[in-house]
Amino acid sequence: MKKTALAVLVTGLLSTSAMADTIAGLYIGGSIWSNEATGTFGEQSGLVDFNLQDKEQGSFYIALEHPIPLIPNLMITSTTLDTDGATVLLKDFDFSGKTFDAGTAVDSTFDISYVDYTLYYEIFDNGLFSFDIGLTGRDFDGDITVSADSLSGTLAVTEVVPMLYVSTIVGLPGTSFNLFANGNLLSIDDHTIYDYQVGVSYELIDNLAVDVNLTLGYKAVKFELEDLDDLYTNIEFKGAFAGVVVHF
Repeated sequence: MKKTALAVLVTGLLSTSAMADTIAGLYIGGSIWSNEATGTFGEQSGLVDFNLQDKEQGSFYIALEHPIPLIPNLMITSTTLDTDGATVLLKDFDFSGKTFDAGTAVDSTFDISYVDYTLYYEIFDNGLFSFDIGLTGRDFDGDITVSADSLSGTLAVTEVVPMLYVSTIVGLPGTSFNLFANGNLLSIDDHTIYDYQVGVSYELIDNLAVDVNLTLGYKAVKFELEDLDDLYTNIEFKGAFAGVVVHF
């Protein structure tokens, strides 16, 4: 349902982009992220390091900016975060109503992919420097499974958490390069969630019809969760990414 709604909104924005181009900007971007996954997860009774595998993840976004001062700009970002792992338990492990005995070889599938709905304001933009700030609703839609032989337990994570969003871009005068940094942050109660990316973009195409920028940088995502749908984690994904951004 969530993916269908996102597809409908993207289609609607694309269909109106030609009319809106004179008063608004439409941005579409995507990237491939080669990340290293480290950390532990489980339930309150104990967290386990499942030796999560390094994988390539995908992310894409669409943003609509406009000149109306009091109405925020809109950005929707979809990020895939899934990986697998395996370990031999050093002690009994309870997960989703199942008990896995010490000494058991267990496999895990970890998927906490999410969609970000961000409303933001462009506070400053003079062509060489820009700064945006806003609020993000991070909509988790995933599940985590631990299995061994015929025993299996799964936790579904379907939760929306609010986060602070900031973004800045610095142009390098006389070149086609820009430096950029952006991220989201939540630190409330026992939850600490953040992500950030820093990098450089190169303006490959710049004309009246379309701008195309290539991006390269470093990205990190941290989940330190206490009882998010019964899930406890202390996990970080980090690594290099490469992508493209198209501006109509």
